[in-house]
Amino acid sequence: MRLPRFAPTALLLALFATTASAAEPSGCDKFKWDIARERAALTAADRQALDSGAEIAALPASGMALTLHPLADARLPSRPERAPKDGTFAGVIRIASVKTGVYTVSLSAAAWIDVVQDGKVLKPIAFSGATNCDGIRKTVKYELGAQPVVLQISGAPEAAISVAILPAE
Repeated sequence: MRLPRFAPTALLLALFATTASAAEPSGCDKFKWDIARERAALTAADRQALDSGAEIAALPASGMALTLHPLADARLPSRPERAPKDGTFAGVIRIASVKTGVYTVSLSAAAWIDVVQDGKVLKPIAFSGATNCDGIRKTVKYELGAQPVVLQISGAPEAAISVAILPAE
């Protein structure tokens, strides 16, 4: 049996579509855990407005509206773990005090998160993300110690992003 000459191309397109959709779940119900609290913090009217480079004493109870800068102007203290694409934005927040525990770091848009403590980039313990969920794009869990935290955001498509750092439930 001979396959039509377009069959290999159709098969490759079908494989690509399946892989792409598997990598990018769509809809608020596709997150791995309940994101209602994080989503509310990211969209709250009382988000603390911060410019990249800000230093805050402690984590705010709600989200933060962070102004980002072009990567060359962002003055990130550490090189991002993932190289940002050209034309994207980046920013940093320094938090003087956190309590030991597991926290979710959530973003309103696609971007890379680096959490640094004691000069070391922390590895996430869990990740969840989905497209087409108004107000939230990703949430990542980190185990933090009781010492200052540097949060770096890079690869953001726009010059502003909402960030929420909340104790995990």
